[in-house]
Amino acid sequence: MTSKTALRALFATILASLALYTAWASTQQPVFEWGGLTHGIDRYWTIATLMDAYFGFTTFYVWVFYKERAWAPRLLWFVAIMLLGNMAMASYVLLQLWRLGPDEPAAAILLARTAPKS
Repeated sequence: MTSKTALRALFATILASLALYTAWASTQQPVFEWGGLTHGIDRYWTIATLMDAYFGFTTFYVWVFYKERAWAPRLLWFVAIMLLGNMAMASYVLLQLWRLGPDEPAAAILLARTAPKS
């Protein structure tokens, strides 16, 4: 399986999962009836929110996986992102920005891959 095929499968699965669960949750409880913290746990939208967050973390991690060439940083960043979410993601972006040379634009972090340490 090529990288492109794997990415298509991953993101098609994410899109389908979110769309189907959101549609189903809407039949169980209209989103405008979500009580949040004032009416106890509303499990359908809580689950939808968690799915959305973790699929977002996964989407960001795909970029990290591409950027990092060595397996140890890939695994460490995966654990950090899944446990700490946006805090780990912000840390990763800050680290990438810190590594930029003084004349490099911020856009350089998007495609440049991290050189493996020997």
